[in-house]
Order: sequence, then structure tokens, then C-alpha cells
Amino acid sequence: MLTLLELLQSGGVRTVGELAGRLDVDERTVRRYVRHLIDLEIPVESVRGRYGGYRLARGHRLPPLMLSEDEALAVLLGLTSQAGGTAGETAAAKLRRVLPARLAQRLDAVLSSLSFTATGAAPDFVAPGSSPDSAASRAGGTPHSTASRVASPDGSVLLPLAAAVRDRQPVRLAYADRGERVFHPYGVVVHSGRWYVIGLDPAAGEERTLRLDRISQVRGLTGAFVPPADFDPADRLVAGFATAAYRHEVRLRVQATPAQVRDHFPASVAVIHEEAASWLRVELRAESLDWIPARLAALDHPFVIDHPAELRDLVTALADRLTSSAKRSDASA
Repeated sequence: MLTLLELLQSGGVRTVGELAGRLDVDERTVRRYVRHLIDLEIPVESVRGRYGGYRLARGHRLPPLMLSEDEALAVLLGLTSQAGGTAGETAAAKLRRVLPARLAQRLDAVLSSLSFTATGAAPDFVAPGSSPDSAASRAGGTPHSTASRVASPDGSVLLPLAAAVRDRQPVRLAYADRGERVFHPYGVVVHSGRWYVIGLDPAAGEERTLRLDRISQVRGLTGAFVPPADFDPADRLVAGFATAAYRHEVRLRVQATPAQVRDHFPASVAVIHEEAASWLRVELRAESLDWIPARLAALDHPFVIDHPAELRDLVTALADRLTSSAKRSDASA
């Protein structure tokens, strides 16, 4: 219907056959689309005769697209993150063309500052027993599964943050119950449905990762900062999850390829170091060890547990349960 409307807006009379060919539908479908447009109070006129067809009423112009900042932001982010490919890019470009220049510039700042972690199993993985709101996690939370998607951030938070990332401008923000702080934002990252901003806390002299849903206010400050060279916000976020301080530190050696290990221990959970003789050193942190034995069993490659001893006991207990079940006959079940 939108394509049909674009064709009619270009002026003149369009025959039913021409419209059917351009839309790649039959003539009956074209007539149905026209009825839908008329139901929407768009004045499509029917022209009779040998060269008849359809046209828009003379002098008619569609009203401008009227969206609030939050509405335009929600639509643009949906096109960017969900549609993907050429269709998403062209649709987003069309949206920006009909928006007021000031709002279009602000949304362009969002797109230039935004990055997504890799799609697939890795970003969607969440270790059972992990604590999303652990105060010990410097990343401000653990990865969340796609089952618990959160809404896009408020435009009053995302838009000024994106502009600050683009312009390398410090901001003052209010974060959760920790009061206000000055922050140098390097980039905004979307990971498994949750939004983060990564940057420098100049008062502490350390890099921080903050969740946007915990930011209540953002205000730009004068001055400028220089972000680190070749800084990749998405890679830094994932690495932060894997190295955050949790209750247990696990060290393994696995005889497998990095890709085989990543199928079961994604980058948001584990750090992999290559060693000689086809062995890998795998380090991970977790609030609970209960989920790791099953992952090691599913990996199905030789491994050595260097630390902790408690994990060896859990793996042995799982092996005993599996052996007992495998030996159980129908009569003893």
C-alpha cells in the first residue's frame, strides 16, 4: 500500500495493469489496495476510459509525518536492529528524510554511536545462578537471555548520550541511587535486549559500563575528551562480562578448537587462551558452579579442571548419575 501511494504521488494517471506490474501483484489486489487507501481517507480517484486508471485528487498532498522524539527513536531503532540488510537501511533513510532536520540529526547521532554485540548463542547465553544485579559486577549486570527483553531506553537519556558520544563531549548523569557523576561516554551498546553505555569515570580514573535503564538524567557539559584509539565498545562489553568479579573463578584446560569451546562457553562467559599441543586454557567466572558440569559434558572433548576442586566433585557426581541411569533397566525403573 505504501509503494502504491508513492507511485500515485508521483503524478498522473496510473493504469491498473501498470500498477500491478510495478507491485508484482494481480489487478484484483491493486483494486483492493486502492479501497484500503480510500478507507484511510486518501483521495484516490478512478479515471475511466481507454487510458483510465487511478490518480490522487489534484492538489492533494500527504501531511508531514508527525512523530515525537521518542516515537521517531523507537521506529528508527526497530528498523535498525530488527529489519537488517538493505530493506532496513532504505526504510530508515526514508524515515529520516521526512523528519524535521533537527530531529533527524539527533537520530543520526544515535545510529553513529550505537553498536550491537554479535547475534546468536553467545549474547543470548545466561549462566544459571548468575546474578544480574550483583554489586560486584563492574559491568553493571550479567548477560540476559532474549526471553527477558527490555524496552528501548527513554529518548531523554539516549539522545543526549548519543550526541555526547558523537561530539566527544562530557556529560553529567544521574545513575540509580549513586547520585550524579561526570562521565565521558565512548559508545552505546545493545546486548541481548539490554542497553549499556561504556566510558570513563574521570573522578575514579577508571572505565565504567552503565546500564541505560538505571540512568534518569543526562546533561551535556562544556569541554571535550579523547577516547582510546581503536576502541570497540561491543567487544569491551562482552569482555567485561567474562572478567567481572563473581563468586567462583574457574580455570580449565580443554583439548578442542576455540570454535568448539565457544559453542558452550561464549565470549560473555569465558576467556580463551591458546596453548601448545592443541590445548586451550579457559578462564571463567560464575556465581554458581552447578551449570558448568553439564556444559563440559556437552562439549565432549578432553578437559582438565585446574581450579576449583569443588567443580571436580560436581563433575564426578554428574558422571555417576549418568552412569547409574545408563545401567538402569526397564525392570528397575
